[in-house]
Amino acid sequence: MSDSPFWKTKSLTEMNAEEWESLCDGCGKCCVLKLEDVDTGDIYYTDVACKLLDCTNARCTDYQNRKASVPDCVVLSPDNLASLPWMPSTCAYRILSEGGDLPAWHPLEAGNRDAMVNAGQSVAGRVIPEGSVADDDLPDHITDWQS
Repeated sequence: MSDSPFWKTKSLTEMNAEEWESLCDGCGKCCVLKLEDVDTGDIYYTDVACKLLDCTNARCTDYQNRKASVPDCVVLSPDNLASLPWMPSTCAYRILSEGGDLPAWHPLEAGNRDAMVNAGQSVAGRVIPEGSVADDDLPDHITDWQS
């Protein structure tokens, strides 16, 4: 039996539901509104959170039923990851699908969520709620969450 953690020994498709869910570090970056440049295809993240994201802790307030409230919310799976270029480069799902290793601040590596927050990887307390900004003003809220 291997002492290696599951994310080092299993592919994303081999993980069970609990393992898959535990890969999410809870940063909330995938839950901010994004803008796409129609000419270049470039994706720009904003500091405006989905209406279901709790802006203080970066957690979905209705995770189990999110698709009912936000029909365009994407439920991640190993099958759709490659087609989601807007997933943050710091996302564990993306990192592992691209053959990388989890960063030291990831809760599975660090053993707690504090390391992720302390590394500046969470949007918690750094976003404003959807609806508090007019759509025309979204470009004024472009933010670099990648670092």
